[in-house]
Amino acid sequence: MADVFDDYVHVQMQRIVGDALRSKEERDPRGVTDAHALMDRSYAWLDLRLQGKQWAACGRFTIADCAAAPALFYGDWVHQMAERFPVLAAYRQRLLTRPSVARVVDEARPYRRFFPLGAPDRD
Repeated sequence: MADVFDDYVHVQMQRIVGDALRSKEERDPRGVTDAHALMDRSYAWLDLRLQGKQWAACGRFTIADCAAAPALFYGDWVHQMAERFPVLAAYRQRLLTRPSVARVVDEARPYRRFFPLGAPDRD
């Protein structure tokens, strides 16, 4: 599961963010569209896969959840899961309430202004 979060969510999110950092002449609209589409398919797959589970890989917090935390934290900023993927959104919320994850999120708040697409106020 860690690879799913890394390859199918995090990498795609980075493609979108990376594109926002480029000059207008160097942007890749097709690549961004493809990244959004893959994130959407990944969210749908994860929403089904996480049904009835507290954590991603088994009944306890594992390295898969460590991979999921940043992928879904920033992933939702660039491709919101909202109501379409309620199981995945609830899992993301569980991750954000985990003390170690919450601490990282809180300590990074002063740097949100550097996020090129704008940081939402909801997290």
